Amino acid sequence: MNRRQFLRTLSATALSVPMLQRGLLSSALADERRARRIIFFYYPDGVAGPSQDGDPSLWHARGSESDFQVGELTRPFEHHKDQTLYFNGLSMGGTDAGSHPGGAKKLLTAVDGGNGSSIDHVLAQAVGADRPHRHLYLGAMANQNNASGDKHVSYPSAGQSLAPEDDPMRAFSRLFAGGSTGGSGDQPSPEALREVSVIDGMLDELRAFQAKLGATEKAKVDVHLTSLREVEQRIKQDLGSNMPPPAASCAQPQLDTRGLEPQALYEPARFPDVLRTQIDLMVLAMQCNLTRVGVIQGSHHTSELIMSRFEGTDMHDPGFDMRSHQASHYGPHHDRARREFSDYVKQRTWWSTQFAYLLDSLASRPEGAGTMLDNSIVVMCTEVCDGNTHLHDDMPIVVAGGGGGALRTGRLIQPGYRRHGQLWAALSHAMGHPINGFGDAGDGVLSEILA
Repeated sequence: MNRRQFLRTLSATALSVPMLQRGLLSSALADERRARRIIFFYYPDGVAGPSQDGDPSLWHARGSESDFQVGELTRPFEHHKDQTLYFNGLSMGGTDAGSHPGGAKKLLTAVDGGNGSSIDHVLAQAVGADRPHRHLYLGAMANQNNASGDKHVSYPSAGQSLAPEDDPMRAFSRLFAGGSTGGSGDQPSPEALREVSVIDGMLDELRAFQAKLGATEKAKVDVHLTSLREVEQRIKQDLGSNMPPPAASCAQPQLDTRGLEPQALYEPARFPDVLRTQIDLMVLAMQCNLTRVGVIQGSHHTSELIMSRFEGTDMHDPGFDMRSHQASHYGPHHDRARREFSDYVKQRTWWSTQFAYLLDSLASRPEGAGTMLDNSIVVMCTEVCDGNTHLHDDMPIVVAGGGGGALRTGRLIQPGYRRHGQLWAALSHAMGHPINGFGDAGDGVLSEILA
């Protein structure tokens, strides 16, 4: 029996207990469908959206709500289409339209000028307070050239942005005291895995539910938990020592940081390695319940990142330095014969590939009866729509993950002109923190995405 079968067997056994059959717990937990975590994945300089001369977007999906084709630039994560929400029509508003800095300020705050806390910090205070780290902000060359202020997208308070941690080794040390970096590490023994308790993983939710009950029903829950614990122990004993270990160990965490010495963190050729390591670290921290709210920021707006130095990619050209922001100013047409546009398409596709890697990493880790991706919300976003026009309308935002059953995914949402703050409000609902609106959107929730 493999690990996933073990978890499913244990869940099925739990569901056979009479108290659950009566529906007392199952109905309550169903009423509290919510995501366990949220990750914002930022990349710079927009996409090849609608061009200045009217060429159609290469990013946005086309079709109806349930019958649509994804854009060329989002194909790298199309295999997660059933767990993704695509949007046409979300706007950050007209203030500072045409501006990279203005877009970065509004992106997560949904407030003109960044004069408000960003949604990641609002959620960190509301639903992340019970974790060792309320908020995890990791960067990949996001502080290059002493970047500060509007170069960063996370705002703990009005008008005050926060700098991310660009050094994976330093971030790992802060998160996992006593852990080690440098190699992939050994997996825990089957004996260690047998100490893992599915019940302990649900205990917070069960206790929160129990607090809503009267004395008699509280006592029934206690009896029920004792019965479940006995069943769990019997199943573990029957499994013997043949149960395989999980994909990663939280008891002995390790992170592969080979070649990422501090002096190499800002070398353009090492950027892909730095970003992948930060993604791995974010997923590991989430898996180990150290945090529920995270932001990964790749570079920053008007990025001077030389993407033509990424070895092993179709962008690689050692004889020509093509920067992110340089390529984004490709001209009024989608002209693939023009070097800037051709490289810009390759760059945007590469960013989507990194987002796919993040989704795949979450999907590869079992959690409960599903995977971490099933219980997560993962947002991909940038500070402008088309990189050449810098518009703040029709923002290229996608939301992936099952959200713990709180989201209705696999759809193209076309609500007309709606402020993107209404999307952040809806995601707050999905995280178990209902709010009536967010930012300059005022009252309003993009409730179409909620189950």
